[in-house]
Amino acid sequence: MAFLFPAGGASASFRFTYPDSLGVYGNIDDTLNQVVITARNTHEIAPVQSLSGEKLQKLSTFSVSDALRYFSGVQIKDYGGIGGLKTINVRSMGSQHVGVFYDGVQITNAQNGTVDLGRFSMDNMEVLSVYNGQKSAVFQSAKDFSSASALYMVSRRPVFEDAKNNNWVFRGKTGSFDLGNVSALWEHRYNEHVSSSVNAEFLSTSGKYKFRYSKDGGYDTTEVRRNGDVTSFRGEAAVFGKHEKFDWFGKVYFYESERGYPGAAVKKDYGISLLNEDRQHDRNFFAQSSFTYSGNDFYSLKFQAKYSKDYMNYIMPPHSTVQPANNKYWQDEIYFSAAGLLNLTDFWSVNISGDYQWNRLDAKGSDMFDANFSFPRRHTVLAAAATSARLPFGLSAQASLLYTFVHDESAKDMEVAPDKSIFTPSLILSYRPWKKLGLEFRAFYKNIFRMPTFNDLYYVQIGNRLLRPEYAVQYDVGAVYRKSFQKGVLESLDLSVDGYFNQVKDKIIATPTSNQLVWTMLNLGYVEILGTDVTASIGLRFGEFLLSGRLSYTYQNAVDLTENKKDEDLGEGVVNVYGDQIPYIPWHSGSVTMNCVFRNWDLNYSFIYTGERYMLGGNIPVNYILPWYTSDIAVSRKFTFSKFGMKASLEVNNLFNQQYEVVKWYPMPGTNFKIVLIFEI
Repeated sequence: MAFLFPAGGASASFRFTYPDSLGVYGNIDDTLNQVVITARNTHEIAPVQSLSGEKLQKLSTFSVSDALRYFSGVQIKDYGGIGGLKTINVRSMGSQHVGVFYDGVQITNAQNGTVDLGRFSMDNMEVLSVYNGQKSAVFQSAKDFSSASALYMVSRRPVFEDAKNNNWVFRGKTGSFDLGNVSALWEHRYNEHVSSSVNAEFLSTSGKYKFRYSKDGGYDTTEVRRNGDVTSFRGEAAVFGKHEKFDWFGKVYFYESERGYPGAAVKKDYGISLLNEDRQHDRNFFAQSSFTYSGNDFYSLKFQAKYSKDYMNYIMPPHSTVQPANNKYWQDEIYFSAAGLLNLTDFWSVNISGDYQWNRLDAKGSDMFDANFSFPRRHTVLAAAATSARLPFGLSAQASLLYTFVHDESAKDMEVAPDKSIFTPSLILSYRPWKKLGLEFRAFYKNIFRMPTFNDLYYVQIGNRLLRPEYAVQYDVGAVYRKSFQKGVLESLDLSVDGYFNQVKDKIIATPTSNQLVWTMLNLGYVEILGTDVTASIGLRFGEFLLSGRLSYTYQNAVDLTENKKDEDLGEGVVNVYGDQIPYIPWHSGSVTMNCVFRNWDLNYSFIYTGERYMLGGNIPVNYILPWYTSDIAVSRKFTFSKFGMKASLEVNNLFNQQYEVVKWYPMPGTNFKIVLIFEI
């Protein structure tokens, strides 16, 4: 039996072989005759949603952002097609409030605070988890405590069967949009303690697809989405070590892409052409490592380090409504973290962690741009103290206090934002009154903030160095029921419901000045978010048929209650947004996935629904966005040969050709297909 423990200890994947005659009992990796089971940490008391192993791969998804659409409380902004920018928003807090972690270390963007999830492939992904508040495990870096919510991506780690020392996996995909996508994975075991993994992927697509378009005259026509082409290469290499008292890993990651950004498909009277020619070239590199030492039952130590270097070149050709631009940006980051866990008793533990992060942003554009750009640098120091206790009568509690100090500098000795020194607490409670019943009640409180980004503070003609941090307070109360059954048709049942209330103040927004090309950043907003997340999953067995299903539903009432808007006289024809739903947040959303396994055949169906929304704060007809839904279906067949296995899949997405927009004026593809071949040796 082999064990895979993702960074942070939130969950674990167990793989074991089974005799073919016994059939299957879970998520199958047929080539290696393995079953992959995701097991939750018994101390997982904060709300978390996870997809892992084959269950993750069965979804008709192309990137991480596609898979996250199936989680409750999560909104993905997608600016159209494979090439469009994709960002995550959890419980309407905004993408800058979501920490994105890859193999335990955070991926940051000091320039604008967002991470484009489109550049992370599913081919090498083992686990995706979304945490509200923070992870329940107290043994973690200070960074893990520093976000309102967090996405954890865990890449595949080598697992070898018997005396086998090499695993090879080759994938090929083709389909709509002139898609060509190939990847290769090589895993090697040097000895019982050390192994390595090398993964490379190449993708090319024209990004062209048809969509229906409303003309000024009121009739519909068909247009072709252009300038959505992408050519990208991703490469990763890692070394893993596991010994009796410590484990470690080191990883390097490289990604380069050349892409077009398809423009907004708006009506002719807006003065904007359908043919947008903006281009972007990205190059991302990072090297990170982690070392964990468990000397005995009393203490454990963890050290992490990372260096990243990012380059972006954004080209905006001459256009009738905007100024041309050819801006280049370079970001550098250095990060160190140390954490120490003390198990004071069998039921009480304490963790102390400290992090240091340094960021630099350089840029080159027009002469005016270069003259006014401040070339900012940022020093961030974080320190966290956390404790966890299992109290009598089924009660568990975790508390943490995070201290953050931020100091900005300018390479050109320009004036910068004042230093920030902030304490933020959190508290998580869990109560399990009956151990055997599988019912658990939970609640958490968290006070957190997000720092203004370099763009917020220093961007030419927009930045405002006096911006305050954007504060958020979160409250959550919920219950979860998990039960496994040894006999009968019903094998497993998981139910969870959470009600939450979030407050966001000093919301950072951009507002226009007298010149529409010159905006400014201000602290204006106060938002209250009241919501409910519901998830349910079930597993059934009918002889050789395995059926499983998962349902998620979210209700959110996220309203702008900024006081100075309440009685504001905005003039004739201008809508006051006080009390209105904030942009792009639907009141109702949800998803359903169903999977059927019979011998070597696999059938998967998924349905996603997003209810009515508004593209701007004013909830008036002109800002209204229609609800949308999509149905995806995939069928696959596994083949086992003497020395290798093969899996062939056919996926049809947007089965009923729904015409819809995730972001207004950025139409999404209609019916499209994908053929996937996977070889494992």
